[in-house]
Amino acid sequence: MIETKDLTKKYGDFFAIKSIDIDLAAGDVFGFIGPNGAGKTTTMRILATLLQPTWGEAYVAGHSIYTKPKEIRRLIGYMPDFFGVYDDMRVSEYLEFFAAAYRIQGPQRTKVCAEVLELVDLAFKRDSYANTLSRGQTQRLGLARVLLHDPQVLLLDEPASGLDPRARIKMRQLIKHLGELGKTIMVSSHILPELADICNKIGIIERGELVVNTSVADVMRQVRRQTLLCIRVHDNLEGAAKLLDQHALVDRVETEDGRLLVTLVEAVDDYSPLATELVKQGYRLTLFKEEDLNLETAFMTLTQGTKA
Repeated sequence: MIETKDLTKKYGDFFAIKSIDIDLAAGDVFGFIGPNGAGKTTTMRILATLLQPTWGEAYVAGHSIYTKPKEIRRLIGYMPDFFGVYDDMRVSEYLEFFAAAYRIQGPQRTKVCAEVLELVDLAFKRDSYANTLSRGQTQRLGLARVLLHDPQVLLLDEPASGLDPRARIKMRQLIKHLGELGKTIMVSSHILPELADICNKIGIIERGELVVNTSVADVMRQVRRQTLLCIRVHDNLEGAAKLLDQHALVDRVETEDGRLLVTLVEAVDDYSPLATELVKQGYRLTLFKEEDLNLETAFMTLTQGTKA
């Protein structure tokens, strides 16, 4: 559904993006991660046919951005990071206006507007003026607008930007649901743990270059070569630390907030002997689990923290 080859945008000697290669199939939800100025918005604007690349190619649903921009615009829904709404319009009027622009006519237009309002959980605000909506409700209205013509591809640039925790959860659930409906979604965000929950693929861009482009599971495997265990014992934490530090499976042991963070040597998958040894030596375990690796840790490990 989305394919780019050597996609590049230059301003003078400055590369906004450089040699971007992306390949997304129908139903993929692609989390686009990077610091401010890394090139996320530039890439999305090119895919939305709003910006011409300096060189390279991009296809959306098989259509080239150079020769079939009108066809691409019919197939995509692009939600920029900042957009305005018409304050003097009611929510229903706002959607009807854009539905008319998509040439959805008569009773079908009313039906479609009602359906997207239900989908984004804004039906109760249909008669409210747009300028009375909260930030989260405005974001959901913007998403409703790009869903009116049932696009195959969604380009969502920071859709959760500025939202409170409850609104972010609702936005995350909505994006996840749209992915389950088979839509191809590219979503950029700085809320990294939430992307891990809704995306099956991840792209990390830095200084205009795509440094990571793979599945979420592969990203985690790249970052974590050693398993980290979190262990608590009922008493004698120092004694347990010394015991574990001498074990052949253990690389190092650290103490933090009354718990042991135990890093295993590489390629160790079975760490049950550690629990067995602790119990054998009389320690009472109150916690013994593998520490989860989140996307924030992966991002910090795989990038240098530089901007384009």
